[in-house]
Amino acid sequence: MPITLYNLSPPQNNCDKRFSGFVPFADYQAPKLRLESGTATSSERLLLAGSAQHQSLRVFCPKALLPIHPNNTPTYAFLTQLVPVTSQFYTERHLINREHPYVYETLDYQVQDGILTLTLNRPDRMNAFNGAMCRELIAAFDDADADDNVRVIIMTGAGKAFCAGADLEKGGDTFNRHKRQNEPAGDTLRDGGGTVSLRIYECTKPVIGAFNGAAVGVGATMTLPMDIRMASTKARFGFVFARRGITMEACSSWFLPRLVGPMQAAEWVYTGRVFDAEEALKGGLVRSIHEPEELLPAAYALAREIADNTSGMSALLNRQLLWRMMAADHPMEARKVDSRAIAFMGESADAQEGVQSFLEKRPPQFKLSPSKDRPGFYPWWDERPFK
Repeated sequence: MPITLYNLSPPQNNCDKRFSGFVPFADYQAPKLRLESGTATSSERLLLAGSAQHQSLRVFCPKALLPIHPNNTPTYAFLTQLVPVTSQFYTERHLINREHPYVYETLDYQVQDGILTLTLNRPDRMNAFNGAMCRELIAAFDDADADDNVRVIIMTGAGKAFCAGADLEKGGDTFNRHKRQNEPAGDTLRDGGGTVSLRIYECTKPVIGAFNGAAVGVGATMTLPMDIRMASTKARFGFVFARRGITMEACSSWFLPRLVGPMQAAEWVYTGRVFDAEEALKGGLVRSIHEPEELLPAAYALAREIADNTSGMSALLNRQLLWRMMAADHPMEARKVDSRAIAFMGESADAQEGVQSFLEKRPPQFKLSPSKDRPGFYPWWDERPFK
């Protein structure tokens, strides 16, 4: 049920094209949240929708009172953003703290020395993807983005598989949306794997996939928005949808041909065959192949190089530039954004430190906070609502 807490600004009578949802205005007290600064008044509210089951909250920032009120109920339009579970969420006026950490059931979440190791942790089911894993992956990336101590994310699997795809415990009804019991109301047409893919796409940290074993179906497609994929010699991959009588999902029809080219994507998707790490390397799906015991050390070495030598803010901006400019219709779009980005970073303390540490031949000590010091033009894109 939607939970109303505080407000950001008085309602306006004009709408913004970036609105991503419309929610009836109502007053409920949100549990386990506290207002750290500012005051809540009847004209200044912040709306939160939450689920007690998986302890996640979505923030709705009211920006406009709609001229038409469904069922004569005052209705506001909102911009949405997920509140990280274990960290702070800032608005223009308020700081909200989550007071209780997230308890993961299908994942293992470990941060050490700037590297988050995110392990799919259902080894008895070959880490098969289900509704709980979907929700927890989204929460995990929310937490990682909000935590400046996380510089790089490595995702791998527990046991012999990376992710064997959708959990088929419901048999022939596995993909029947009318039979699902674990999805939010109103989301019955939304592909769960696509929700995860888009969340990884939106991530502000470099993401490395370490494929320790089989990655099939959604186990392969949800990793396509990762920046670098590394595979064990025991890894296997498969876009097996046609062999299961379904179609591509998790936004893979957008990501896969961009990563490996349309001809290679077509062969893998049309045949639906499972292929080995060598074919994945040859086809451009993975960056390198390693013996099983060498896979994670190689992933950590690469993550360490990023974490120890680069600015977190630079990584945030560069990641978004790389992914979002891939779909731009002209290089001028890149010039518009990277001109603003390099102007912002060029005046920053991180640029001064980057040059000075190079000249002094010492490791850099970058200070900009990716979660708090973002430039005013970020994000430069309009959110894409699901319609």
